[in-house]
Amino acid sequence: MKFTCMQKKFLEAILTVQNAVSGRSSMPILEGILIETKKDVLKLVGTDLELGIEHHMEANILQEGSIVIPARLLSEIVRKLPDAEIEVSVLSNNSVKITCLNSIVTLQGFAPDEYPSLPDIDENQPIEISKLLLIDMIRETIFAVAVDEARPILTGALFEVNDKDAVMVCLDGYRLALRKGVMDTPHESVRVIIPGKSLAEIGKIIPEDDRQVSITVSERHVLFDLGYTRIISRVLEGEYINYTQIIPEDYKTRVKVDTKILTSSIERASLIAREGKNNLIKLTVQDQKMLITSNSEAGQVYEEIPILLEGKELEIAFNARYFMDMLKVIGDPEICLDFTTNVSPCVIRPIKDGNYTYLLLPVRIYS
Repeated sequence: MKFTCMQKKFLEAILTVQNAVSGRSSMPILEGILIETKKDVLKLVGTDLELGIEHHMEANILQEGSIVIPARLLSEIVRKLPDAEIEVSVLSNNSVKITCLNSIVTLQGFAPDEYPSLPDIDENQPIEISKLLLIDMIRETIFAVAVDEARPILTGALFEVNDKDAVMVCLDGYRLALRKGVMDTPHESVRVIIPGKSLAEIGKIIPEDDRQVSITVSERHVLFDLGYTRIISRVLEGEYINYTQIIPEDYKTRVKVDTKILTSSIERASLIAREGKNNLIKLTVQDQKMLITSNSEAGQVYEEIPILLEGKELEIAFNARYFMDMLKVIGDPEICLDFTTNVSPCVIRPIKDGNYTYLLLPVRIYS
């Protein structure tokens, strides 16, 4: 195998597929990137057997072939090379020579024969969704996916499609994040649970442009086709929680508040709260104002912000980090907080954007 290409393009391709490469694996070959040349195309593949990424790029192919090169070392070396043309060639015994201007590096690679193939998926009737919409859906929900393996199904994000409507839901037992969107092209009903780790990597890779992503769902895998990049993830088996039954429809207290003012106040309160054992902030809802307080061994914070109140006054406490996770992704200038009691979930929605819902369980306050 032998090819030449530009350093920047090669590094970009390496970093893309490296998102699927395991740092430590019982199979050393999985710590590498498969590089394959065919005709005028250079193909790079990375996988950890749960997530696989394949990237195609243009290159000057001088000799067809393939090799597996340790991902971490390859990326570090190519990153340090000059912004110029690179020549990569396979020598005897699976060693690889990388030449760039006056630099020559030789790396020991692996024979490509044992590198696992990515699953073959029938791309019949894919879902077509805007890249920008998909990025927003991931960004506004992924932080609520469970990291505790005690309930494996919650370590994934639910992705539903029905006609032109798309929904993504993540929940971890303490909070729920739901994002709706409307696609340009209708599709038959689809329901799939994608591992949170895979979805987080997919969110990093998708370029922010106005093109479409093709998503194909099979029994065991989901494929995201971005054009030059294809991402394949296994899906989680099992029944996801009926999230529609969790979100309360009624409220006894409704608070409308400026998002930036609330965010700044909770940020300051959380600096003290995080020094305590429970990372708590307390909200005291009164007529036309809300008090935000936190106490720990490090000190105290008292904030008072203006609100519009509908209904009863209330005193309630929350995990500060969980509250901030939601505020960081809401772009609307005003939000609405709906409460029933101080031990019932709080439902948070942007006032103008009805496509986003966040539900947060309170922490019980002991007098």
